[in-house]
Order: sequence, then structure tokens, then C-alpha cells
Amino acid sequence: MLNKWNPDIILNRIETLLKDKHSVKIAIDGNSGAGKTTLAKYIEEHFDCNVFHMDDFFLPLELKTEERLKEVGGNVDYVRFRHEVADRLIEGGNFEYRVYNCRTLSFDRTIFVKEKRLNIVEGVYSMHPTLIDIYDYKIFLSIDHDKQLERIIKRSGAALANKFKEIWIPMENRYFSEMKIKENSDLVF
Repeated sequence: MLNKWNPDIILNRIETLLKDKHSVKIAIDGNSGAGKTTLAKYIEEHFDCNVFHMDDFFLPLELKTEERLKEVGGNVDYVRFRHEVADRLIEGGNFEYRVYNCRTLSFDRTIFVKEKRLNIVEGVYSMHPTLIDIYDYKIFLSIDHDKQLERIIKRSGAALANKFKEIWIPMENRYFSEMKIKENSDLVF
């Protein structure tokens, strides 16, 4: 495990993968506030790629049953992600997918995706067991708990940070532990 993500290690690995494969799919999973979106943006600055955000695939209200939320990794719509994105990446070609907005509790837009050789999926639950088989490279980012809360408060405010602390972080940690996400990653920072 490395202390901070090292851009040279990641960019070099991506270059090697692109030399060897026609299409490369990379997952960036890890703790909320650990820098997954920042890392995806960094990669996007250096490569022509698509970036998909797992935050666009949280469960719609009608699927948020007590049973589903008790399921490890169950608060993300992994079925829709698999159907609308993962399977399309495997098949190749252009496609579109719907974005679920947690604030409005609705699908608020459709994104058209042009086929690219490099595709990044970032966000907690991106390595859910129903999805992990699609990736050529898996990165896990972790963060100290106190620093995590500090970043979440700065990004989302104190009220939402409380929901993270009481609900979402424990659900994420259970997912990381029970699904052995770190252990299944190629690179851990």
C-alpha cells in the first residue's frame, strides 16, 4: 500500500494496458472523500477517456426496500449499471445511459457515450461483485477517518456529513470488508 496516489505509477500502467489491449476498463473504488473523482479527473487530463460515476447509479426510491438496503453493496443500482454501462463497454460501440439524481429523486438526464479505448468507473461500489469482472485494472483509495469526515464536511456540509457518518460510511466499510474490495484491487493507496 502506498501513502498517496502516485500519478506516474498510474499513468504508466494505463499506457502499458493501452499498448496491450484494444479496450481498457479501470475501476477506482474506495472510501468517500478519498479522492476517487479527483484521480479520475487527473487521468482524464492525460488520456482521451470516458469517466462514469457510480453516484449516478444510486438506488431510485422505488427500489430502496429494507431488504435491499440490508444487502452488502445494495444501495447502488448495480443491475442498471451492469445493463446500461458495463455490458455496453464489453460489447463496444456508442451507447447512452440514464443519470439518477439523488437530490431530485429522479432520472434527470441521459448521457450519450462515444466509444473510447479507455474507460474509467469511479466511485464507491464500482468493484461490486456483479461488476468486478469487467475491469482490466482496479485501484482502491483509502483515507484516515478524521480526514475523511473533514473532507466530507467541506464538500457537503455538516448535515449531510452526519448522514455519511451514521449511514453511508458504515455501509461502505461493510462492503469493503465483506466483499474484500482492497484485497481484490491491483493498486491500493
